[in-house]
Amino acid sequence: MVTRRSLLVLAGLSAGAVTLPSVPALAAGREGHEGHEGHGGQVIELPAPTARRPVGTVDLHLVDHDRDDPLAPDRRPRELMVQLWYPALTTAGFRRAPYTTSRVAAALEASLPLEPGTLGAVRPHARTGAPAVPGPLPLVLLGHGRMGGRSNCTALAEELASYGYLVAGIDHTYDAAVVEFPDGRTALSVLPEESDDWDRQERLEIAARVGDLRFVATTLTRRRRRTSPSADPRRIGVVGHSMGGAAAAELLRVDDRFAVGVGLDGALFGSPVADLGLDRPYLLLTALEDHDTWRRWREHQRGWGRQLRVRDTGHLTYTDLPHFAVPGGLAESWPPDLYAELLGTLDPARSTELIRTYTRLCLDRFLKNRPSPLLNSPSPRYPEVDFRWTRG
Repeated sequence: MVTRRSLLVLAGLSAGAVTLPSVPALAAGREGHEGHEGHGGQVIELPAPTARRPVGTVDLHLVDHDRDDPLAPDRRPRELMVQLWYPALTTAGFRRAPYTTSRVAAALEASLPLEPGTLGAVRPHARTGAPAVPGPLPLVLLGHGRMGGRSNCTALAEELASYGYLVAGIDHTYDAAVVEFPDGRTALSVLPEESDDWDRQERLEIAARVGDLRFVATTLTRRRRRTSPSADPRRIGVVGHSMGGAAAAELLRVDDRFAVGVGLDGALFGSPVADLGLDRPYLLLTALEDHDTWRRWREHQRGWGRQLRVRDTGHLTYTDLPHFAVPGGLAESWPPDLYAELLGTLDPARSTELIRTYTRLCLDRFLKNRPSPLLNSPSPRYPEVDFRWTRG
């Protein structure tokens, strides 16, 4: 059984102990990223988006001058890195985006551990700087797990973008394992792996995340640049893995701009959502059969709700990790029982298909008014998906 500590800490790819590696290690990681290959020259392809529409991506450096950073060691404005994925007019002549920066990759590889160069070998499908389709797009904010990072769910982000969404993945600074800013500065996670008051700690972390999400939504819905993707302020949703899912639920509770939320195996820590419920749609996709916070939420949920359990998945199945864990040597580094529990036993391509499908269908229903019978009852097409609970 995945413990409370696992849900909080292992969600971030065991990144709590990250330390930045030496200059030679960083240089090796950088070479792998520029060539999109590493780990002996192999290439690790993420699953391609299932829609035919090409996908572009850009990074944004945002500073919230109206808010002091609640997690920084000193008082300073809250500073964030955000990655956008969006449907592109064309990707011809634009290079594939790296999975993450070379410096972040090297640090994560050292902490997991993965073989050096593994993340440099991972090939997303979005193209850096490709021109966006014109017109406002439904906006989806995407939150990582505790001590994770904005690239953790790239395969999901690219899928949603290919179906016409503007997806914004956010590095929650000093929560994310490592954040690298455009000038080369890095910020490591300051979150504790143990706490003598988890309730207080969780409230602090969720409040910081919710502040970030609200700021990014405001910034993106006000951006009006001819060459940048445009967000529709009337159609906004939020998706999050682990603690990102808890933050998504709290965001729905406090900000009526958000129409729908999806939690990817995230216990509802750090807010009163479990005991108050929500008046708006919320989908839970889970690896665990149940959790105390989910049971309480079901008793109080007032809006549309679903809890769908995907059998044979683990907590980290809901990230990209299953696609590079084996080639990166993680199966040899972790005890077999822990590996199976956290990454599941379902084929990675199949688990990605299931997670993408149900996440997108939920967003389609409430942001595009496109209902699907797959959200109403089990389907022989997806026998791994158990309908644990439904409302509405």
